[in-house]
Amino acid sequence: MTDQPLADLLITGGTVVNESARFAADVAIKDGVIAFVGHPAFAPKAKDTLDARGKLVIPGAIDVHTHIREPGMAHKEDWTTGTRAAAAGGVTTVFDMPNTEPAIATPEALAAKREAAERQAHVNFGLYGILDERSLDHLPALATEGVIGFKLFLGNTTGNNPAPNDGAVLEGFEVLASLGLRCSIHAENSPILFWRENRMKAAGRDDAFAHLAARADIVALESLNRSIVLSEWTGARIHIVHESCMRSIPVIRDAKARGVPMTVETCPQYVLLAAEDLTGDKGRVARLNPPIREGRQREPILQALLDGTIDMLGTDHAPHAEEEKQRPSFWDNACGFPGVETSMRLMLTLVHEGRMTVEQYVRMASAAPARAFGLWPRKGVVQPGADGDIAVVDPAARGVIRGAELHSLRSRFTPFEGMETVGRAVATIVRGRIVMRDGVVRDAPGWGRMERPAMPKPEPRNLATTTKAILQPDARPW
Repeated sequence: MTDQPLADLLITGGTVVNESARFAADVAIKDGVIAFVGHPAFAPKAKDTLDARGKLVIPGAIDVHTHIREPGMAHKEDWTTGTRAAAAGGVTTVFDMPNTEPAIATPEALAAKREAAERQAHVNFGLYGILDERSLDHLPALATEGVIGFKLFLGNTTGNNPAPNDGAVLEGFEVLASLGLRCSIHAENSPILFWRENRMKAAGRDDAFAHLAARADIVALESLNRSIVLSEWTGARIHIVHESCMRSIPVIRDAKARGVPMTVETCPQYVLLAAEDLTGDKGRVARLNPPIREGRQREPILQALLDGTIDMLGTDHAPHAEEEKQRPSFWDNACGFPGVETSMRLMLTLVHEGRMTVEQYVRMASAAPARAFGLWPRKGVVQPGADGDIAVVDPAARGVIRGAELHSLRSRFTPFEGMETVGRAVATIVRGRIVMRDGVVRDAPGWGRMERPAMPKPEPRNLATTTKAILQPDARPW
């Protein structure tokens, strides 16, 4: 036996919780990878030790839906503030959406965004490419350059990215089916919502409930069904983001039963907040797309998340400058709010209340995202050989969410203001390095690594009918 340290970090005395098991164990990390999980008597020596007695040791959360905003909108958020917020919340990997300025439609735009992220990120990151009419010719190149997946905006969004023509969507799905990468979809019908919004503006409606009325359940249901049909036809893997509508649940179950290659996420706001409560300034803060719906929709969404119909938890972390949320007209207020820092606290509070287990939380926040986007088993589990991305959780830690304390320093507001929570991450470890401890985020710019997916073999369908096939001379679509 030598006195030379064999590991970089040893987490001692904690209870490891994965999606299907919990057990007492020490965890050692060396060179960014978990090297040991087991009885303390057999644990290696290490350079540093973290005492986790009375704490839970879980895989770090993977937030597949964030808007860091850089490049082009750094007045809202940048890679430093956004990833510090993630670290503060026990999130070890964020996937960033492509509706920055410029949108990530070309390899050149991707390279510029990657450079900004690699220089500043405190946690690991994946970068989406956009799927629209500008990017069709660049999809294979973006895949080669390592995008985590693609994002399709069927509903309007920050960044002025109009919904593409359905023909372009179909062609894009044909390409993605052959690449095997997953396409995340903002599933709202833009023509319907804009028509209804303009009708209400003309009638003088200017309130939070008008925003919900413009985006009634039919807006989500139509777009969800269209996305499913195109996925089933082409074999493209899809991911429905920020599912908020209880009427979508049977549609999702039916599609999955038929073998449609889809996954679905929801967000804390859709299981905790109710439209009826969003009056006055709180309604302005909570404005987002799709909107927070009636309170009666919360429990069905939560139950679908718990039974796996909805696969995972995202946040749609979407910061803005504070003045962008305080405009006189409700319609002019920016949509979205910070969420990456508060999600784990909110869900652990549901654990404390007995509405879910820690194991269920690990599945929805870490294991399921890792599987869906080609990172499993390197991420999403605490076991030897996995990346040393870990959150150490105090399940009894009590606190109150305050916007003024958020690490998204340009967007210090939240619709969860004043909410009491039980449970929080007290340490966040990224590839073996402690980047947050006891609420203090340590200076670690550039420590985050870009994550590349390793997806299963593609399974494209109806190849004779693809746009590429029918452009050939004398092609027959059968």
